[in-house]
Amino acid sequence: MDKSVSGSGRTWILVFVACFLGLVVDGMDLIMLSITMPSLMEEFNIGKADAGLIATWSLVGMAVGGIGGGWLSDRFGRVRMATWMMVLFSIGTALLGLAQTYEQFIVIRFISAIGIGAEYTIVTMLMAEYVPTKKRTTILGTLQAAYSLGYLVAALLAGAILPEYGWRPLYFIAIVPVLLAIYIRYKIPEPQGWQERAQAQKQQKGKKKNEWTAIFKDSKTRKIFILWGITATFLQFAYYGVGTWLPTYIVADLGFDFKKMTGYLVGTYTAAILGKIVTGWLADRYGRKTMFIVGGFSTALLLPIVYLYNSPTNIILLLTLLGFLYGMPYAVNATYMSESFPTHIRGTAVGGSYNVGRVGSAMAPFMIGVIAEYQSIGFGLATLGIAYVLAALIPALFIREKMYDPFENKESVPIEQKESVFESRSM
Repeated sequence: MDKSVSGSGRTWILVFVACFLGLVVDGMDLIMLSITMPSLMEEFNIGKADAGLIATWSLVGMAVGGIGGGWLSDRFGRVRMATWMMVLFSIGTALLGLAQTYEQFIVIRFISAIGIGAEYTIVTMLMAEYVPTKKRTTILGTLQAAYSLGYLVAALLAGAILPEYGWRPLYFIAIVPVLLAIYIRYKIPEPQGWQERAQAQKQQKGKKKNEWTAIFKDSKTRKIFILWGITATFLQFAYYGVGTWLPTYIVADLGFDFKKMTGYLVGTYTAAILGKIVTGWLADRYGRKTMFIVGGFSTALLLPIVYLYNSPTNIILLLTLLGFLYGMPYAVNATYMSESFPTHIRGTAVGGSYNVGRVGSAMAPFMIGVIAEYQSIGFGLATLGIAYVLAALIPALFIREKMYDPFENKESVPIEQKESVFESRSM
């Protein structure tokens, strides 16, 4: 395959399929921890706060991976780094099945989470650089649904494996994505914008500018970077708080066994897949910002309702609706952020601002675990509505959409300006 080709017909479809599968296994890897949390608490004889600490260190690892992976992808290529990060989290997660102590599990999880965080950042940015503006959020919303599909596959596997064979075999399955990593490395070309920039640097005798300096030197870029960092902190605090504790909430607070728990999760994650696809499609028609705000406020309203008004007759409906809503901001997030920064710093800026949020949100699983010790997991989940409100409010007030086009290597022309020029020419 000609590696100079970028963004045309079959190429972007091939990139989409590879990225989609990459995020499916990324999502599987991430949610396995949540699904196996009750088993881990029993295996290692730990309480809710210590269990939450496993997820906290996982999120710290993802933050390190996302920040470092974004920067490395600017330096050495999106595809190359996506490949190595997939290998890291696949092998690392498989090794979790061999952990014999609580401390071993945390250390291995932290290392494997570095790959998970980097993979997510790089893959979503890679896809944004291949898809034209007009259908970007439809495609990236569908891509985000891969994460929820990974959750769904993991829930189905857990339903079949956990009751009979325990939690360890679930982690051994994670070795399979290494084959996908090899395929991506040899079949997917780097985006044209990145190739052009790399070529230009070679012509300048290989001198590379410091991307972090470029971010903070320009006042506009610095402001957007900080705003996205704060937004990402609240969004991930809420999203991973829900994702980490929802399976345990179904078992511990609602009193269902593993088989019923996985059955309810299947409904929730299936709704999440639909929600992300629909949100992406709507965002291309009504705006990235609009759908981001709608998703954030809707989830904030629903979380207390699930806690206060659930009953055996409505819990399935409530969890299904939660699945549809709580991932809506994520359907738009990758596009919204990628269009906020120019190509030459995009990997560093997106990876940095998004994963600064992971550092802050890393406290969510632990904090809910502490709350659960004194109140309940459901009460802790309900309080996450505050974080969803704040995550929606900041972009609503301060972050404009469509600042730059990731599809082209244009550093200074906003998408809106290019679209207005195109429309005037076509009249």
